[in-house]
Amino acid sequence: MSELTFATATGLPLLVGWSVHALRLTRRVEAARRDPLSGLWTRDAFEERARKSLSKGRQRAVLVLDLNGFKQVNDTRGHAAGDAVIRATGMRLGAWAVEHHGVAGRLGGDEFAVVTDVCGEAGTVTENLSAKLCDLLCSLERPVPYPGGDIDVHVSIGVARYWRGPADLSALLRLADERMYRTKREGGGFSIAPRHEQTPALPTVHGRRFGRPGTSAREVA
Repeated sequence: MSELTFATATGLPLLVGWSVHALRLTRRVEAARRDPLSGLWTRDAFEERARKSLSKGRQRAVLVLDLNGFKQVNDTRGHAAGDAVIRATGMRLGAWAVEHHGVAGRLGGDEFAVVTDVCGEAGTVTENLSAKLCDLLCSLERPVPYPGGDIDVHVSIGVARYWRGPADLSALLRLADERMYRTKREGGGFSIAPRHEQTPALPTVHGRRFGRPGTSAREVA
């Protein structure tokens, strides 16, 4: 056997071994950045990918979602039931995000976020986005099968749109959060911030939107 043949014969398994190891390591790193319950990206991983999406210069919509009455589900049906709702919401939201070329993450608790494409000719963007959000609501609000009876799910969604210029993800998330909060107080559904609305209106207290848990305002479940 020539030296070249020997080197090829002995080196190939080593290269294959390293490739498999690198693939496994990549998968483990990615899995560590996924929320184990919902299957979505964790907050840090979501924000990293969301910023990349916003940097592409195309129109985007930033969504903040909250489950209405989630605390009551935990209190009346138990935390396992609450986990089932979070798991189902993550699967449904993740599938919707993929379908619409977006990225979805779990911000914490029963709060989620998405950055997705906004497309259409002038005058049809809001209409197209509303149709997408209606589809999302229909998907998320399907009852979750659970022993002892299905669990009803109700969602509030706030939306901020990004058009052009430097993208400030934190400001867009805050703006979407404000719209979600307003929608939640009105009973649920979705609310899209007007195009001219580009900065949050409510003050920040302890790093959070005024009125959210952790501020001095009354908490809204």
